[in-house]
Amino acid sequence: MSEARPQDDAGARLDRWTREHQPELVAVRRHLHAHPELGFAEHETTAHLEQRLSAAGLRPRRLRSGTGLVCDVPGDPDGPTVVLRADIDALPLADLKDVPYRSTREGMCHACGHDVHTTVLLGVALALAAQERLPGTVRCVFQPAEEQLPGGGLAVVDEGVLAGASRAFALHCDPSLPVGQVGLRTGAITAACDRVEVTLTGPGGHTARPQLTVDLVHALGQVVTDVPGLLSRLVDPRSSLSLVWGAVSAGVAANAIPQTGTLRGTLRVLDRSVWSQAEDLVRRLVTEVANGSGAEVAIDYVRGVPPVVNDPRSVALLRGAAIETVGGEGVVQSPQSMGGEDFGWFAEVLPIALARLGTAGSGPALDLHRGTFDVDERAIGVGVRLLGRTALHALAADSAVPVGDPAR
Repeated sequence: MSEARPQDDAGARLDRWTREHQPELVAVRRHLHAHPELGFAEHETTAHLEQRLSAAGLRPRRLRSGTGLVCDVPGDPDGPTVVLRADIDALPLADLKDVPYRSTREGMCHACGHDVHTTVLLGVALALAAQERLPGTVRCVFQPAEEQLPGGGLAVVDEGVLAGASRAFALHCDPSLPVGQVGLRTGAITAACDRVEVTLTGPGGHTARPQLTVDLVHALGQVVTDVPGLLSRLVDPRSSLSLVWGAVSAGVAANAIPQTGTLRGTLRVLDRSVWSQAEDLVRRLVTEVANGSGAEVAIDYVRGVPPVVNDPRSVALLRGAAIETVGGEGVVQSPQSMGGEDFGWFAEVLPIALARLGTAGSGPALDLHRGTFDVDERAIGVGVRLLGRTALHALAADSAVPVGDPAR
């Protein structure tokens, strides 16, 4: 009979800790859900996490932004450092659920599962802190402002929090998967997301005499219809580039040509190299299309988040942990999403992998970014075991690879 590996024993202890503390973890999640806070204003959330981590003998520190935490679970100082990340902010949406833990903050709601992500990472930190000496350090990053463009992921990178680490992992609630399933994918799993605002101006005039002025609404219409189509002909269609306008504003009177008009939308793309070209392409095409009308053009382009491109070796480590957590039948291929996720910024520094955590129960489907969103809370324990085992696998694997080796 082969001897058990040290991480096997650690995994069993992690499973036992999670079972014993499931009620406590559910209570934490419900507290966070009832007290949501928006990006870079997560003061109460940060203080709550800080207190719990400190009570376990850990030493969390706040990020320079004033909200969010970094907390190392220390182990062998000569071993590698693996990063686990959760996002802590909520959305500016009304909570429409009739549950005891419904949001107590008007117009704010954890409608994207960040309360679950945060609870899972807190559970991992506490569970690993209760373990015997780890073969390295697990750095837990409780990141603010994921829902903003640009958001807290870029702030974490700029602060140097990831320096010296070998790789980073995160998970995201997926209401399309039942509890007990984990979605994985190598390569791009989410898209880059940039915000585009175009303002056209002209002298205005009477709709009876458009030839004497700049027909601004017609010019806006040309930008709306022509630019997305032209973009699709300038890049590889496999990049899945998409420019979609979400708001158009111009004029108040039916018989008056307005002096200003505005378009707002988002650009999304799965290919990182195409993302690097996207701003220049959009600026050029909008200007060329609008200039034909005589309108003056102003473009506000905000680079929001890069695509999350999952590193193959890191996905392999996640897969091994997922099989131990939910069994081989519980691991499924995750589809690509055109949604944005600022965990992608972490890939500027180190290899990353994002997993999808099944959260659907037996009731009706509850989609993300809606005031009705909720989860089957059994997913919390699955998440703790998955992310904790992933950290253990990564520490063991990276302990055998010299720093700077390409195999990382």
